[in-house]
Amino acid sequence: MPNVTYIAHTGESQTIDVPIGMVVMEGAVRNGIDGIVAECGGACMCATCHVYVDEAWLSLLDPIGEEQEEMLGTTAAERKPNSRLSCQIPMRADLDGLIVRMPDRQT
Repeated sequence: MPNVTYIAHTGESQTIDVPIGMVVMEGAVRNGIDGIVAECGGACMCATCHVYVDEAWLSLLDPIGEEQEEMLGTTAAERKPNSRLSCQIPMRADLDGLIVRMPDRQT
């Protein structure tokens, strides 16, 4: 099973298994990872699952869709070139080892 390392804005990290097909946000919520609020439950409607994807993984992600682009414009923390909504990152085998960093705030 692929794993994801979630790094809090404080530098603390947790690595968890996230099943293929589950999104990165679901993995965080189901495992009690602090820093991902996910108010809308993964519907790409709130931007409270904002993460910064480690640069080494960006080229493997699907392009940002129109809905995600719009929501990334409303994030509470600074949007960066590697900003993504974790509800829009479905786990695949080639993402095993993915690293995401949480911003200092989601709301």
